[in-house]
Amino acid sequence: MVNPHMYYLNKVMSSLFLDTSVPGEERTNFKSIRSITDFWKFMEGPFLEGLYWDSWYNNQKLYNLKNSSRIYYENILLGVPRIRQLKVRNNTCKVYSSFQSLMNECYGKYTSANEDLSDFGLKHDTEWKYSTSNTNSPWHWGFFGVYRKGGYIFTLSKSKSETKNKFIDLRLNSWITRGTRVIFIDFSLYNANVNLFCIIRLVAEFPATGGILTSWQFYSVKLLRYVSYYDYFIASCEITFCIFLFVFTTQEVKKIKEFKSAYFKSIWNWLELLLLLLCFVAVAFNTYCNIQIFLLLGHLLKSTEKYSDFYFLAYWHIYYNNIIAITIFFAWIKIFKFISFNKTMSQLSSTLSRCIKDIVGFAIMFFIIFFAYAQLGFLVFGSQVDDFSTFQNAIFAQFRIVLGDFNFAGIQQANRILGPIYFITFIFFVFFVLLNMFLAIINDTYSEVKADYSIGRRPDFELGEMIKKSYTNALEKLKLKKAQTDEDKKTAEKMKTWKERLEKKYYSTEIQDDYQPVTQQEFGELFLYAVELEKELHYINSKLNRVMRKLSTLGQ
Repeated sequence: MVNPHMYYLNKVMSSLFLDTSVPGEERTNFKSIRSITDFWKFMEGPFLEGLYWDSWYNNQKLYNLKNSSRIYYENILLGVPRIRQLKVRNNTCKVYSSFQSLMNECYGKYTSANEDLSDFGLKHDTEWKYSTSNTNSPWHWGFFGVYRKGGYIFTLSKSKSETKNKFIDLRLNSWITRGTRVIFIDFSLYNANVNLFCIIRLVAEFPATGGILTSWQFYSVKLLRYVSYYDYFIASCEITFCIFLFVFTTQEVKKIKEFKSAYFKSIWNWLELLLLLLCFVAVAFNTYCNIQIFLLLGHLLKSTEKYSDFYFLAYWHIYYNNIIAITIFFAWIKIFKFISFNKTMSQLSSTLSRCIKDIVGFAIMFFIIFFAYAQLGFLVFGSQVDDFSTFQNAIFAQFRIVLGDFNFAGIQQANRILGPIYFITFIFFVFFVLLNMFLAIINDTYSEVKADYSIGRRPDFELGEMIKKSYTNALEKLKLKKAQTDEDKKTAEKMKTWKERLEKKYYSTEIQDDYQPVTQQEFGELFLYAVELEKELHYINSKLNRVMRKLSTLGQ
């Protein structure tokens, strides 16, 4: 689902539209926009030149501004770019009575309830009139709000001069006002050389505090899924995947009917159900995406004079990729179920399963202290240090402190007394005390597991034993080895049962003291177990003697 061409295409497009500076002002590009003046400089400079370089709309190819050479691949524009603004109404916030004589306007933060739907400015073109969106694009989650579809919308012309005059007219007539909260710049490209669509969205948010914060999205997706022979091979793999999914689902349903409530006592069975659920979700996403592409792609490609909204298709395609990634992650985790063939890996899995209760209890204590420090950092440094500007940022900042990535100078500058105290106590309690307690829990459990293994305990499931048993059965079916008699099988089963019962009593991790009295029944079982072992030893000894006699005969 992801190949290196996606990264390189995103990198090329981002370098063109994000890193290209305004002529004469090397430090002014889209990333560094902080005012309305900077925004119009970018729109009339790098953005305009990036679109229309070397009569780009005439031949529909993107060219690099820095060296006047064509960017690595030919990228065809799909439709025309669209610019969309969302605003809030006046009096959406309350001015304190003492300041009402100085300020009679108040524009609050963006919410759907505060959104301005009335016409403004010149009122004779679409960019001055509010219009609802007829596309299927989802709402946009920005830094300062969740923005709806619709707004004050206009599309660019195919003439460079007309577009530049449009920008100048909008700037002179104050298209961006105090009520402006966000501006979206959307357009889509197609690269035929690598069969990828690049959907681009540049976002400029105007918070109620003033200033501008920019963000961007570059989605390189493969909407035309089946073109080459390799694509058809992938399609055959997808069909095979669906067949296996049906088979595995049937097997799990049979297991649930057979074991009933006991089925849900195993963590591996829960993982199986989670994997099946994720697989069905992935199939549903894939089906939905393919249906939408089939219904919409042809219509979007024909709309060369209008804005082609590929964002909707890219959005769901990205979510489909995310579901695939999560599914594969848990599929890898499932491998732990089959690693008992190796002693070291078996000890690791046993250690983790045994200490899980202790780790959960420790985690509760750890996060109580951790969140207490996060709240302290947010309240003390939140207005001064970017890493603590929100409670969520404070949590991530503390994780970075544990890993050795921190900005002590910023903390100290924000508060010269509480800053050092916060930092030193956090390092002491979290890093030196709590993390070492965590390691001690795992180390203690690992020592117990090693002790159990040293006295003969083994995991319930061993892949090595399963392979050995399958190998023996195959030899018996091919008549290359004598099959066991029913009596031998019964004896082996009886010995296995005795061994499990004895291990459960004497090797259990829940034993509270070392003294475990042996009952008369257990003594009898031990005696019978010893007798059976003696018989087995005698049988093996006789076979060994026969082999030695044959070898001595051959030697003579």
